[in-house]
Amino acid sequence: MDDRPEPQPHGGALYRQHHDDFSLSGPMYWVTPRYLAGDDESLADQVDAALSSAGWRMWPTARDTLLYTSPNGLCGAEWTRAACSFELGDLPVAWQISARSHPGSGLPEWNAYFTAGIPHEALTDFLLALAARTEPAFSFGSPEIVLAAVCAQGWVRDIDRPHIAALAPGLSAGISLEEVPPLVRDADPRPGRFGWQAWAEPSVGDPYLWCATFSGSTPHDLVAIFAASLASPHPVQRSSLPAGVEGQLTVIHPGAQRQRKARGPE
Repeated sequence: MDDRPEPQPHGGALYRQHHDDFSLSGPMYWVTPRYLAGDDESLADQVDAALSSAGWRMWPTARDTLLYTSPNGLCGAEWTRAACSFELGDLPVAWQISARSHPGSGLPEWNAYFTAGIPHEALTDFLLALAARTEPAFSFGSPEIVLAAVCAQGWVRDIDRPHIAALAPGLSAGISLEEVPPLVRDADPRPGRFGWQAWAEPSVGDPYLWCATFSGSTPHDLVAIFAASLASPHPVQRSSLPAGVEGQLTVIHPGAQRQRKARGPE
C-alpha cells in the first residue's frame, strides 16, 4: 500500500470547508504523522478521484448528496456533508460507505462512517481495497489484525484493553472495538454489537479532529487496511493544517532537508 506514490491534490473542488486552519504558505509541504494532518480541505475531491479511477459511477441525489456505486453494484459511497444524518464525536459525518452480499440485496451488510478532517489517504486506501474485493461483505481475519496493523507502525496497545484497543504516540489518536452508536446500521440487527471506532484528539480534552465508525459486520481485514494507512509514518502533502496540531506535526520543506515543528500564525 505504501509502496505506491503518495496521492497528489485533485483539482476542481467539490466541497471546500472554511475554518480556522493555519496555512503552511507557499507550495505543498510534506508532513507527518498522517493521522494529525487533516484532510487539506480536499476530502471530497480526493475520494472522488480515487473512486472515478476505480470505475465507480456517481450521480447527485434529491438530498443534495453525491452517491457513488462500484462497477459490480456491491459497494456504495455517499458524500453526505450537505445533508448530514448524524454526528460522531460532535462532528458531522461526511462519507458513508456500504457493501452488499449481492446487487439485489435490499440492505447493506455493513456501513462505515467518516467525518470531515480525516486524512484522505486513509479513506482512499480503504475504498480502493474495497473496490478490489470480489466479496466485499465477507470478512477475512480476526480483530487482532487491526491492532497488529497499527502496532507494527509505532502505536501501542491500551494497557487496560490490549486485545481491543491501541493508541498513537502521545495518545493523540486511537482505534478500539466498541459498542457502536445507535444510528450505525448493520445487517445484523442485534443490539449491543461491537464495531471498530477510530479518532484523533490532538490533546486530551480537545475537540476531536476526526472520527470514524465501522458497523459490526465490517470485514476486519478492510479495517486493518484503513488502520495501517492511518498509522503510516510516510509523510503526506498538505498546504494547510487543522487547528490544534501546532507542535505535534513535523513539516518537511520542499527542496530542503531540514525539518521543523508546525507552528500557528505568528
